[in-house]
Amino acid sequence: MLSTGALRAHLLAARLAGPVATSREVSLRSYRLFAARDPRVTLGLDPGRVWGERDLLRLMADKCGVSDDPAHVSGPDVIDPERTVAGLEAFAERLSDAAVRRAPVLFGTGHPHRLLGFYAALADALSAVGCTVLTPAQGRRIDITTRFGVRTYHLDYVRGVALVREPGVRAPGGGTGAHTHSPLPLRVALEAAADARGPLPELVVGDHGWVCGAGQLGIEAIGLADTDDPALFVGEAEGRVAVAVPLDDAVRSAYYLPLTRYVLNRACLSQ
Repeated sequence: MLSTGALRAHLLAARLAGPVATSREVSLRSYRLFAARDPRVTLGLDPGRVWGERDLLRLMADKCGVSDDPAHVSGPDVIDPERTVAGLEAFAERLSDAAVRRAPVLFGTGHPHRLLGFYAALADALSAVGCTVLTPAQGRRIDITTRFGVRTYHLDYVRGVALVREPGVRAPGGGTGAHTHSPLPLRVALEAAADARGPLPELVVGDHGWVCGAGQLGIEAIGLADTDDPALFVGEAEGRVAVAVPLDDAVRSAYYLPLTRYVLNRACLSQ
């Protein structure tokens, strides 16, 4: 079992918390765009109130531990490891609740290169205790607007975790997928599940548009978010996202393994 102290030390050593790779400039740019309701950073969330840049800075200071000083405009951003630990505890509690009631769960990530293994281990554990891990709309085409224009992707699942791929990049079933913030994959998956009259998710686990898109539709959603992802923390503040865990979401995939073990243990899902 990984102790809380050992987890905290790992977060700092792996730069999952403490000074992180996400720069202050990038974070502040995201807050400006979110205040302007730019869909690239709202991630499918329609905020219930007006969030100005100063409001967002105060919120992110409270939720993540970033500096609330608007004059601090450069250098690495900072995540308080205590807030990360608290977020992982709340995250594990929601997984445990889902396991107890054998809830159908949908996993999805916009960071497949980094976070696929983390989510896949959770999907395996929930499946092992009787939860249905949903995989609707396998192979479905999705047109997503990017900074390069509209790009066509296909929805795929790897070990129960949804991701999108560019056509022809790699055969289905492999781990390589595309980075995306879009809520469209989540919406396509839900529509397919509803059309098939199968179970709908009672919990969505993931990041970016998977979490915000689900929360906007009233589905319990939990996920991971970096300092430049204010949408998940706004969703949490407004009661639409159940848990947003602050951490760097783009470090080496192996660095998330201790978090996997910690969460599974706290959720009483370790095998």
